[in-house]
Amino acid sequence: MKTAFRWYGEGSDSVSLSDIRQIPGRPVIVGVLDGKAAGEVWTEQEIGAYRRHIEDSGLRLEVIESVNIHEDIKLGAPARDQYIENFIKTIQNLGAQGIRVVCYNFMPAIDFVRTDLAWELEDGSKALYYDQKALEGMTPDQLVDATFQKSGGFTLPGWEPERLYKLKETMERYQGLTPDDLRKNYRYFLEAVIPACEQCDVRLAVHPDDPGWEIFGLPRLAHSMEDYQRIMDMVDSPYNGITLCTGSLGSNPGNNVPEMIRYFCKRDRVPFAHIRNIRFLGERTFAESGHLSAEGSLDICEILRAFYESGFDGYIRPDHGRTIWNEKCRPGYGLYDRALGLMYIMGIWEALEKGASRR
Repeated sequence: MKTAFRWYGEGSDSVSLSDIRQIPGRPVIVGVLDGKAAGEVWTEQEIGAYRRHIEDSGLRLEVIESVNIHEDIKLGAPARDQYIENFIKTIQNLGAQGIRVVCYNFMPAIDFVRTDLAWELEDGSKALYYDQKALEGMTPDQLVDATFQKSGGFTLPGWEPERLYKLKETMERYQGLTPDDLRKNYRYFLEAVIPACEQCDVRLAVHPDDPGWEIFGLPRLAHSMEDYQRIMDMVDSPYNGITLCTGSLGSNPGNNVPEMIRYFCKRDRVPFAHIRNIRFLGERTFAESGHLSAEGSLDICEILRAFYESGFDGYIRPDHGRTIWNEKCRPGYGLYDRALGLMYIMGIWEALEKGASRR
């Protein structure tokens, strides 16, 4: 197991590389070229400069999150072949610079959704929050406005302004697209890119839908054991993998997250994992909590035991943290609570390792 920490880059993140370097274990950086639009090629020169900057700070860049998929690929539009070719070039350039895993998603039009980015918990900390009834009272444009108002001036993953200013137009393009249509377009994408991933030794890892159900009637394909098995069967290769995000999959109480971990890890399909906890507050209503099992509804200790017993040797990072101790940061991506979460993950892992060695 290799610990990791997400970083958005100089000028895009309130957290510095020197801050991350002081976290015990010096986690691998999960990076992104934050200014790149979906479908744009990431040049090897740009990636190399970014990597060297991270290495000069005493850290390593080995995972990228995310290389965004252009909507024309998801829609099966005529221009998809050019955007797929651009994606392949980006993967080749990333592989040449030592990147081993690329996290991405195939969610149409809208990425992860929360109805409040600063929900106040009982202890006074702020957390990301989702309420289905509140969402049903919003239009997509109202959701975008509410998200930007609570973002603290930061961009959010999957909520880049240049994409969302065109949201109404994009959603109109999805009218009439069925889950089977989207799945067919997904297969076309994977059949084109996975051979290139195998050649340059870069594993793709698809992130689950977040939350795990349809939003505004848009089809979504990655939020259950059955969904992921279908995706893995599209192209049978360890380079067609999963970002196993416990909070996204755990948002659906019907998902047995430890069972999913054991199943897909033993099939070598999980190169990357996100660990976070959520607390159920009603039907399709939850707040993200501290990582500690007792703070939420997910048993993080049992989740990590499933990874450990499955022989997981991929990258694992703390996911969305609370905003605590008056930190000014991107919602979900401050330093303090994610660092606490990483220490909790490492503590459980050390206990599992030492417990096994004493048997």
